[in-house]
Amino acid sequence: MEGEVDDDDGTFTNISLADDTVDSGSAALYSKQENELFIMNCDIDGDMENQVEMEEKTRLINQVLELQHTLEDLSARVDAVKEENLKLKSENQVLGQYIENLMSASSVFQTTDTKSKRK
Repeated sequence: MEGEVDDDDGTFTNISLADDTVDSGSAALYSKQENELFIMNCDIDGDMENQVEMEEKTRLINQVLELQHTLEDLSARVDAVKEENLKLKSENQVLGQYIENLMSASSVFQTTDTKSKRK
């Protein structure tokens, strides 16, 4: 039956009557080729996954470094504000003492003894 001509379009049709498992060499070769393609695809996928992982790691490292710099800047700003706060508290104490001294020296702000005036 091999090599029969198909009357409809004039092409040959090959039909194998043999058991496919008998010719295991071509099946094994095909399996080996298929296996190599699968391994190559896995390598490509693995390389792509590794590349994606490396890009993700790089992005995360850059983000961590940026956040560290931001934290350092904020920490420096907090220290500067604390110093400014201490300076302003000290100035307020000096001004408060100055105002108290002025008030005690002025007769306008002297306390009046209401009992002595009534007598």
